[in-house]
Amino acid sequence: MTCSSTSSLPLTEAYQAFLDQVTEAGLLISLGVRGVYGYGGTFDAVLQGFDRLVTKRASGFKADVMRLPGLLSREHYLKTSHMENFPDLMGSVHSFMGRDREHIAMLAKRENGEDWTQDLKPSELMLSPACCYPLYPTATGTLTSEGRIVDLLSQVFRHEPSIDPCRLQFFRQREFVRIGTAEQALEHRRRCLELGRDTLAEVGLEVDIVLANDPFFGRGGRVMAASQKDQDLKHEFTFAVATAEKPTAIASTNCHLDYFGKAFDIKLPNGEPAHSACIGFGLERITLALFKHHGFDPDRWPADVKNALEL
Repeated sequence: MTCSSTSSLPLTEAYQAFLDQVTEAGLLISLGVRGVYGYGGTFDAVLQGFDRLVTKRASGFKADVMRLPGLLSREHYLKTSHMENFPDLMGSVHSFMGRDREHIAMLAKRENGEDWTQDLKPSELMLSPACCYPLYPTATGTLTSEGRIVDLLSQVFRHEPSIDPCRLQFFRQREFVRIGTAEQALEHRRRCLELGRDTLAEVGLEVDIVLANDPFFGRGGRVMAASQKDQDLKHEFTFAVATAEKPTAIASTNCHLDYFGKAFDIKLPNGEPAHSACIGFGLERITLALFKHHGFDPDRWPADVKNALEL
């Protein structure tokens, strides 16, 4: 099966048409909530193939490997400005912490159609908004002159329900993070731009690399977004997935300056806060881009693409 073109449809219709195609093909499995899906075996095989390719392509980084849960402590979360900048995207883990009497009262509320969620209390956990967030608390202290490069993979949560199948609420992110001097961070960003472009091109995805900004919240967010662009801090690798009218960012690079160094007391040997930079691959988005571009039957994909993905 191949996917039909949705480029001539209005944006919302294009998203719905592509979502219908990938669910009917068994690639995504609807779970009843926008932006939350299960994945069929064919989809996951392609995703795992791309993840292996990234591992091979990035071997020159000689990175420390860390596999982190999609969670971080509330204490560590509050050291960042995520709540100020992205309150609409955050996720907090709440649980029931009462006794029998409170439990009975909560069940009665559910039975009566009342709001039983008020009986839940915040746990010590937040859902991780980016793959690298749980990393920085582990790096507190003084770095060596070489700094660190870390290879990360985890689930990430962002509360932005959408009919666009690329805009997931829970998804996998692969990152390579550099912590060190400003010069080391900038050099890492340069290498990451090459890594992203070349890795995506190897599987037939010719992307545009564009200057971008994060979706900062509110009126103050517009100023922060403009500043981020003015400082050349964020670049996105974009590809027409659901529609050519609005290409999707399937990977990105970010320079954080000394933001995380200051937040988590990560220091250089001279005592100054460390800088950091990263590349993040959106694994589900890239997999959807591959099916959109090459069709829904991987057996019919170009031989070089199948070989690169070990399919």
